[in-house]
Amino acid sequence: MRDTIHFSGIGGVGMSALAQVAAMEGRPVSGSDRDFDRGRNLGVKAALDALGIKIFPQDGTGINENTAELALSTAIEDSNPEVLKAKELGLKISHRSELLAERVNGSDTIAVAGTSGKSTVAAMLFTALEAGGLQPSIVTGGALGALKERGLVGNAYRGKGRVLVVEADESDGTIVRYRPRTGLVLNISKDHKDVEILNKIFAEFAGNCGRVLVNADDAPAAAALPAAPVFGFDAGGWKVSEVKLGPFSSAFRINGTPFELPAPGRYNVENALAACAAASLYGVSLADCAAGLKNFRGVERRFVLVGERRGVTVIDDYAHNPAKISALLAALHQAPGRRVLAVYQPHGFTPTRHLKAELIESFAAGLNPGDMLIMPEIYYAGGTVTRNISSKDISDAVAARGHKTAFYENRSGIPAFIAGAAAPGDIVVVIGARDATLADFAGQILAAL
Repeated sequence: MRDTIHFSGIGGVGMSALAQVAAMEGRPVSGSDRDFDRGRNLGVKAALDALGIKIFPQDGTGINENTAELALSTAIEDSNPEVLKAKELGLKISHRSELLAERVNGSDTIAVAGTSGKSTVAAMLFTALEAGGLQPSIVTGGALGALKERGLVGNAYRGKGRVLVVEADESDGTIVRYRPRTGLVLNISKDHKDVEILNKIFAEFAGNCGRVLVNADDAPAAAALPAAPVFGFDAGGWKVSEVKLGPFSSAFRINGTPFELPAPGRYNVENALAACAAASLYGVSLADCAAGLKNFRGVERRFVLVGERRGVTVIDDYAHNPAKISALLAALHQAPGRRVLAVYQPHGFTPTRHLKAELIESFAAGLNPGDMLIMPEIYYAGGTVTRNISSKDISDAVAARGHKTAFYENRSGIPAFIAGAAAPGDIVVVIGARDATLADFAGQILAAL
């Protein structure tokens, strides 16, 4: 019987999330991933196995007499053996964004959008809704610590309630397919696309929402959506006060209700406010939000404390666009007198080329005197690309602005370099996206100290 949906590239965050939800609903699911074939990302593979998802090599054998539909991510080429076999058999082929749009449009969905902070706000919102007793579902791009503690991959969960929280990614423009009941626009800044293009995308997204909330404290977002209801530190009936920022936590009040958040930086206070604003539309009180967020378990690779050794703290973070990097460096500098050694691995030659000037400015302006930027070469995930930019172009430009930098064509030498350069009190932060091995790399740095 052909009833199985096969996910090609199932190890990716977007694909694994949809596969898990389908499996949690009882549908037969299978999948394949090149990383699994290479012995990588095996923790995700084990969690998918535990849900009853059958994993095949990505050689076409996963498309068999049981397969009804093939789901693809943008990373899968037309020449992929699974695509060729599915076409040969006349099977339905769906893109990840189409499957997510079906879920968004068929549920009471809160879609969290914006250039930065989507995964964290989605996780905080899910936490607040759970604290309010709504038993929500979630499909997101970052693994929630609380869900990983339940033995899951962490980026998806099927709750018993009616509300679905999704991270609505604008990078490929497919966000305009979503028609959620509630939309949340956090911010707009140059990332995968220029701001002018993003303004149009978010305006169309907002027009497709039943209702939308926009961050009044982000000038580009507020300007792009001037007629939308807002939230902010002192806007839309919201008031954030008594903000106390520490190196690893924050304390503040929202409309008088005290919050203790185990996450640093003003940007995380903004994230918590966004989650509370959306949760309030579903009847969740600020007291319940505060109770839930007090025990917020964070999101994988979002300011994760890897460990401390010989007085040196190692942190792993997903920041990869200029706005995120600036916010991260500002949060790290809440620890007075501590030097920051930032290890930044850009992801992809095209986005690095597109954001070159902004990345240089983020580090040149965000690093303190005495801090250091260490850069391995740009992460290459495969495919046909133009390699006319290097990490060295960025590190040299930051050095020209008066900062200490180092470039490594091969990152294998970085842990030993940091072990020799770091001193007690220093903070080492590993920064970058897309590369599933970066968290392990942060662990290697800690072990080398």
